Amino acid sequence: MKTLEKETFICLDCETTGLDKEKDQIIEVAYALFSFSEIKESYETLIDPECEIPAASQAIHNISQCMVKGKPKIKGVLPSLLEVIGNHIVIGHGILFDLALIAREAKKLSLPIPKPFFSYIDTLRMARLYGESPINSLEKLRQHFNLPSYGTHRAMSDVLMNIDVFKKLAAPYKSSQDIMKILRKPIRLKTMPLGKHKGRSFQEIPMEYLQWALRKDFDEDLSYSIRSEVKARKKGNSFQQASNPFSSL
Repeated sequence: MKTLEKETFICLDCETTGLDKEKDQIIEVAYALFSFSEIKESYETLIDPECEIPAASQAIHNISQCMVKGKPKIKGVLPSLLEVIGNHIVIGHGILFDLALIAREAKKLSLPIPKPFFSYIDTLRMARLYGESPINSLEKLRQHFNLPSYGTHRAMSDVLMNIDVFKKLAAPYKSSQDIMKILRKPIRLKTMPLGKHKGRSFQEIPMEYLQWALRKDFDEDLSYSIRSEVKARKKGNSFQQASNPFSSL
Protein backbone atom coordinates (compact mmCIF):
# COMPACT_ATOMS: atom_id res chain seq x y z
CA MET A 1 0.00 0.00 0.00
CA LYS A 2 1.38 3.40 -1.02
CA THR A 3 1.78 6.10 1.60
CA LEU A 4 0.01 9.42 1.03
CA GLU A 5 3.29 11.10 0.10
CA LYS A 6 3.80 8.66 -2.78
CA GLU A 7 0.28 8.79 -4.22
CA THR A 8 -0.97 10.94 -7.09
CA PHE A 9 -4.49 12.39 -6.83
CA ILE A 10 -6.73 14.52 -9.01
CA CYS A 11 -8.43 17.50 -7.41
CA LEU A 12 -11.53 18.59 -9.31
CA ASP A 13 -13.96 21.51 -9.16
CA CYS A 14 -16.87 22.65 -11.32
CA GLU A 15 -18.63 26.01 -11.35
CA THR A 16 -22.28 25.69 -12.36
CA THR A 17 -25.48 27.53 -13.21
CA GLY A 18 -26.94 26.40 -9.86
CA LEU A 19 -27.10 23.66 -7.25
CA ASP A 20 -29.59 21.26 -8.85
CA LYS A 21 -27.56 18.23 -9.93
CA GLU A 22 -30.40 17.07 -12.19
CA LYS A 23 -30.93 20.31 -14.11
CA ASP A 24 -28.05 22.76 -13.71
CA GLN A 25 -25.13 22.97 -16.12
CA ILE A 26 -21.35 23.09 -15.78
CA ILE A 27 -19.90 26.47 -16.84
CA GLU A 28 -16.30 25.99 -15.72
CA VAL A 29 -14.16 23.01 -14.85
CA ALA A 30 -10.65 22.81 -13.43
CA TYR A 31 -8.46 20.00 -12.21
CA ALA A 32 -4.93 19.39 -11.00
CA LEU A 33 -3.02 16.14 -10.86
CA PHE A 34 -0.93 16.40 -7.72
CA SER A 35 1.18 14.63 -5.18
CA PHE A 36 2.17 15.92 -1.75
CA SER A 37 5.34 17.39 -3.28
CA GLU A 38 4.14 18.91 -6.57
CA ILE A 39 1.36 19.73 -8.99
CA LYS A 40 2.07 17.53 -12.00
CA GLU A 41 -0.56 18.78 -14.43
CA SER A 42 -3.41 21.29 -14.38
CA TYR A 43 -6.19 22.39 -16.68
CA GLU A 44 -9.08 24.83 -16.60
CA THR A 45 -11.66 26.02 -19.08
CA LEU A 46 -14.91 27.94 -19.20
CA ILE A 47 -17.78 26.01 -20.78
CA ASP A 48 -20.74 27.28 -22.77
CA PRO A 49 -23.76 25.83 -20.93
CA GLU A 50 -26.08 26.67 -23.84
CA CYS A 51 -28.48 28.27 -21.37
CA GLU A 52 -28.81 31.39 -19.25
CA ILE A 53 -26.66 31.77 -16.14
CA PRO A 54 -28.90 33.01 -13.29
CA ALA A 55 -27.91 36.29 -11.67
CA ALA A 56 -27.71 34.60 -8.25
CA SER A 57 -25.08 32.19 -9.57
CA GLN A 58 -23.16 34.96 -11.33
CA ALA A 59 -22.97 36.82 -8.02
CA ILE A 60 -21.08 33.86 -6.50
CA HIS A 61 -18.55 32.97 -9.19
CA ASN A 62 -18.62 36.16 -11.31
CA ILE A 63 -18.91 34.18 -14.54
CA SER A 64 -21.13 36.12 -16.92
CA GLN A 65 -22.96 35.14 -20.09
CA CYS A 66 -20.48 36.96 -22.30
CA MET A 67 -17.55 35.13 -20.67
CA VAL A 68 -18.83 31.70 -21.74
CA LYS A 69 -19.88 32.77 -25.24
CA GLY A 70 -17.81 30.89 -27.81
CA LYS A 71 -16.23 28.61 -25.20
CA PRO A 72 -16.20 24.80 -25.62
CA LYS A 73 -19.37 22.82 -25.02
CA ILE A 74 -19.25 20.12 -22.34
CA LYS A 75 -19.21 17.39 -25.00
CA GLY A 76 -15.87 18.73 -26.23
CA VAL A 77 -14.30 18.67 -22.77
CA LEU A 78 -15.74 15.59 -21.10
CA PRO A 79 -13.92 12.76 -22.95
CA SER A 80 -10.47 14.08 -22.04
CA LEU A 81 -11.61 14.86 -18.49
CA LEU A 82 -12.80 11.28 -17.94
CA GLU A 83 -9.55 10.00 -19.41
CA VAL A 84 -7.37 12.07 -17.09
CA ILE A 85 -9.39 10.98 -14.06
CA GLY A 86 -8.28 7.49 -15.07
CA ASN A 87 -6.98 5.53 -12.10
CA HIS A 88 -6.66 8.47 -9.72
CA ILE A 89 -8.58 9.08 -6.52
CA VAL A 90 -10.68 12.23 -6.94
CA ILE A 91 -10.35 14.90 -4.26
CA GLY A 92 -12.96 17.63 -3.84
CA HIS A 93 -15.03 19.65 -1.40
CA GLY A 94 -18.57 18.29 -1.57
CA ILE A 95 -17.22 16.30 -4.51
CA LEU A 96 -20.30 14.11 -4.97
CA PHE A 97 -22.11 17.10 -6.50
CA ASP A 98 -19.37 17.61 -9.12
CA LEU A 99 -19.17 13.89 -9.86
CA ALA A 100 -22.95 13.65 -10.22
CA LEU A 101 -22.94 16.42 -12.83
CA ILE A 102 -20.07 14.81 -14.75
CA ALA A 103 -21.70 11.37 -14.62
CA ARG A 104 -25.01 12.82 -15.84
CA GLU A 105 -23.33 14.45 -18.83
CA ALA A 106 -21.30 11.32 -19.58
CA LYS A 107 -24.51 9.27 -19.61
CA LYS A 108 -26.16 11.73 -22.01
CA LEU A 109 -23.18 11.43 -24.35
CA SER A 110 -22.96 7.62 -23.94
CA LEU A 111 -19.42 7.94 -22.60
CA PRO A 112 -18.09 5.15 -20.37
CA ILE A 113 -17.27 6.16 -16.81
CA PRO A 114 -14.02 4.65 -15.52
CA LYS A 115 -14.34 2.45 -12.43
CA PRO A 116 -11.94 4.61 -10.37
CA PHE A 117 -14.39 7.49 -10.92
CA PHE A 118 -16.11 6.22 -7.80
CA SER A 119 -12.92 6.36 -5.71
CA TYR A 120 -13.07 9.77 -4.10
CA ILE A 121 -12.27 11.65 -0.91
CA ASP A 122 -14.58 14.45 0.17
CA THR A 123 -12.64 17.12 2.07
CA LEU A 124 -15.90 18.53 3.44
CA ARG A 125 -16.43 15.24 5.29
CA MET A 126 -12.77 15.16 6.32
CA ALA A 127 -13.25 18.63 7.82
CA ARG A 128 -16.34 17.44 9.72
CA LEU A 129 -14.33 14.55 11.11
CA TYR A 130 -11.48 16.91 12.03
CA GLY A 131 -14.00 19.05 13.90
CA GLU A 132 -11.74 21.96 14.89
CA SER A 133 -12.96 24.55 12.36
CA PRO A 134 -16.26 26.23 13.33
CA ILE A 135 -17.21 26.54 9.63
CA ASN A 136 -16.17 23.96 7.05
CA SER A 137 -16.26 26.00 3.84
CA LEU A 138 -13.00 25.96 1.87
CA GLU A 139 -12.35 29.63 2.59
CA LYS A 140 -12.91 29.24 6.33
CA LEU A 141 -10.70 26.15 6.40
CA ARG A 142 -8.02 28.10 4.51
CA GLN A 143 -8.17 30.80 7.18
CA HIS A 144 -8.25 28.22 9.98
CA PHE A 145 -5.03 26.60 8.73
CA ASN A 146 -3.48 29.98 7.83
CA LEU A 147 -3.01 28.96 4.18
CA PRO A 148 -2.37 31.32 1.22
CA SER A 149 -5.29 32.80 -0.72
CA TYR A 150 -5.72 32.07 -4.43
CA GLY A 151 -8.22 34.81 -5.14
CA THR A 152 -11.84 34.75 -6.23
CA HIS A 153 -14.33 31.89 -6.13
CA ARG A 154 -13.42 30.22 -9.41
CA ALA A 155 -12.75 26.60 -10.32
CA MET A 156 -8.93 26.67 -10.39
CA SER A 157 -8.59 28.85 -7.30
CA ASP A 158 -10.85 26.41 -5.47
CA VAL A 159 -8.79 23.45 -6.72
CA LEU A 160 -5.51 24.96 -5.46
CA MET A 161 -7.08 25.91 -2.13
CA ASN A 162 -8.62 22.45 -1.85
CA ILE A 163 -5.24 20.76 -2.36
CA ASP A 164 -3.70 22.80 0.47
CA VAL A 165 -6.64 22.04 2.78
CA PHE A 166 -6.54 18.34 1.90
CA LYS A 167 -2.87 18.11 2.86
CA LYS A 168 -3.60 19.63 6.26
CA LEU A 169 -6.63 17.41 6.92
CA ALA A 170 -4.73 14.30 5.75
CA ALA A 171 -1.92 14.79 8.27
CA PRO A 172 -3.14 12.12 10.76
CA TYR A 173 -3.42 9.41 8.09
CA LYS A 174 -0.86 7.11 6.46
CA SER A 175 -2.68 6.30 3.22
CA SER A 176 -5.71 7.22 1.14
CA GLN A 177 -7.19 3.82 2.03
CA ASP A 178 -7.10 4.81 5.71
CA ILE A 179 -9.02 7.99 4.92
CA MET A 180 -11.63 6.29 2.73
CA LYS A 181 -12.14 3.54 5.30
CA ILE A 182 -12.97 5.97 8.10
CA LEU A 183 -15.19 8.06 5.79
CA ARG A 184 -17.36 5.03 5.02
CA LYS A 185 -19.09 5.62 8.36
CA PRO A 186 -21.43 8.59 8.88
CA ILE A 187 -20.04 11.48 10.90
CA ARG A 188 -21.96 13.02 13.78
CA LEU A 189 -21.84 16.79 13.38
CA LYS A 190 -21.37 19.14 16.32
CA THR A 191 -23.61 21.94 15.00
CA MET A 192 -26.40 22.41 12.46
CA PRO A 193 -24.75 23.50 9.18
CA LEU A 194 -27.78 25.10 7.54
CA GLY A 195 -31.29 26.47 7.97
CA LYS A 196 -32.68 28.77 10.63
CA HIS A 197 -30.77 26.93 13.37
CA LYS A 198 -27.43 27.10 11.54
CA GLY A 199 -24.50 27.15 13.96
CA ARG A 200 -26.47 25.84 16.94
CA SER A 201 -25.60 22.56 18.63
CA PHE A 202 -28.13 19.81 17.94
CA GLN A 203 -28.98 19.67 21.67
CA GLU A 204 -30.28 23.27 21.43
CA ILE A 205 -32.58 22.69 18.45
CA PRO A 206 -36.30 22.21 19.21
CA MET A 207 -37.55 18.64 18.86
CA GLU A 208 -40.31 19.60 16.42
CA TYR A 209 -37.73 21.08 14.05
CA LEU A 210 -35.58 17.94 14.26
CA GLN A 211 -38.59 15.76 13.50
CA TRP A 212 -39.39 17.94 10.49
CA ALA A 213 -35.76 17.75 9.35
CA LEU A 214 -35.84 13.94 9.58
CA ARG A 215 -38.11 13.89 6.52
CA LYS A 216 -35.73 15.96 4.38
CA ASP A 217 -33.21 14.60 1.88
CA PHE A 218 -30.01 15.78 3.57
CA ASP A 219 -26.56 14.23 3.11
CA GLU A 220 -25.68 11.15 5.14
CA ASP A 221 -23.79 13.00 7.90
CA LEU A 222 -26.53 15.54 8.58
CA SER A 223 -29.28 12.91 8.42
CA TYR A 224 -27.29 10.69 10.81
CA SER A 225 -26.71 13.59 13.20
CA ILE A 226 -30.40 14.49 13.28
CA ARG A 227 -31.45 10.85 13.80
CA SER A 228 -28.88 10.44 16.57
CA GLU A 229 -30.11 13.52 18.44
CA VAL A 230 -33.77 12.50 18.16
CA LYS A 231 -32.92 8.97 19.32
CA ALA A 232 -30.90 10.29 22.26
CA ARG A 233 -33.76 12.52 23.41
CA LYS A 234 -36.34 9.77 23.12
CA LYS A 235 -34.05 7.43 25.06
CA GLY A 236 -33.50 10.12 27.68
CA ASN A 237 -37.23 10.69 28.08
CA SER A 238 -37.86 6.94 28.36
CA PHE A 239 -35.18 6.66 31.03
CA GLN A 240 -36.62 9.57 33.01
CA GLN A 241 -40.10 8.04 32.87
CA ALA A 242 -38.82 4.59 33.88
CA SER A 243 -36.81 5.96 36.80
CA ASN A 244 -39.63 8.20 38.06
CA PRO A 245 -42.10 6.18 40.20
CA PHE A 246 -44.69 8.97 39.91
CA SER A 247 -44.53 9.32 36.08
CA SER A 248 -47.78 7.36 35.56
CA LEU A 249 -49.75 9.20 38.24
